[in-house]
Amino acid sequence: MPLSEHEQRLLDQIERALYAEDPKFASTVRGAKLRRPSKRRRVQGIVLFVVGVAALITGVMLPQLAIASIPVVSVFGFLLMFFGVLITLTTLRRGDQVAEGAQEDGKPARSRSSFSERMEERFRRRFDEEQ
Repeated sequence: MPLSEHEQRLLDQIERALYAEDPKFASTVRGAKLRRPSKRRRVQGIVLFVVGVAALITGVMLPQLAIASIPVVSVFGFLLMFFGVLITLTTLRRGDQVAEGAQEDGKPARSRSSFSERMEERFRRRFDEEQ
């Protein structure tokens, strides 16, 4: 059920007051991250990957470190590689979303599916027709 004009104005006033009083809390509640992910996270992921490759190769070269014929060092190296790639890719993906999501007015855009965008557009057209 859509809000009435009076309710919408009250909601806008409350939102402006919240931003005025505590902008950090307001942006946290909104779920928007205003800064790009740090380059340090990317570097950590890359370093973790490289250390994982070194551990993987070390585990293959030293077969006496196997427990029940499972090369433990190699498995550990593979896990390090996996998590290094995971950290790097999630950081890169978040960075792309933040860069694409920035609008001209400085507020980040919320990522929406095409379905929700169509529904919102329909609602706006209906609201405009009523007035």
